[in-house]
Amino acid sequence: MRTLVYVDGFNLYYGAVRGTRHKWLDIHRLTEMHLAAHHRIVEIKYFTARLNPRPHNPDQPIRQALYLRALATIPNLQIIYGHFLTKVVRMQLANPLSGQNPTVQVLKTEEKGSDVNLGTNLVHDGHMNHFDCAVVISGDSDLLEPVRIIMSELKKPVGVLNPQRHPCAVLKRQATFYKHLRPNFLANSGFPATMVDAQGTFHKPVNW
Repeated sequence: MRTLVYVDGFNLYYGAVRGTRHKWLDIHRLTEMHLAAHHRIVEIKYFTARLNPRPHNPDQPIRQALYLRALATIPNLQIIYGHFLTKVVRMQLANPLSGQNPTVQVLKTEEKGSDVNLGTNLVHDGHMNHFDCAVVISGDSDLLEPVRIIMSELKKPVGVLNPQRHPCAVLKRQATFYKHLRPNFLANSGFPATMVDAQGTFHKPVNW
């Protein structure tokens, strides 16, 4: 069964690997471990956005760039980029002091595009018959409609591998199959600490 995998990179990161030792993650290996033998992964589409340096974490973009470089060594993986949008917004304080302005201005940074890009690619690839089965690695309920279209209109199966700790009820009800990413599979799906590509040798970040 030709299987195409769609990965919501930030949903995966914040749901399953942030704060763990599993950030150096081989997506192809991880997905294969969760799928039955009749699946043949023909392509992986990884949706993310490039990070900007922050005062409290200036090396974060460097670590991300190394990880994206590692992902690029997977022959059938394509990285599709969204973007970050930072704007000034006014938000309410939880416990303002007496006489204090109950609202403050804050900088709010949001990742834009990944869920829309994922849903668009999923529906397009389905209509182009690029897969027999789609697998979505995300726990985002916003993806319900593209999953529903593929299943109800095109009669193709869609599996969900949820990286979040809590179930996504709407995706669980809709999907052909639904699983949570297993911690032992995450632990056994890392890239080698030292890797080689066309640019040369590079290494897993030390503090990962």
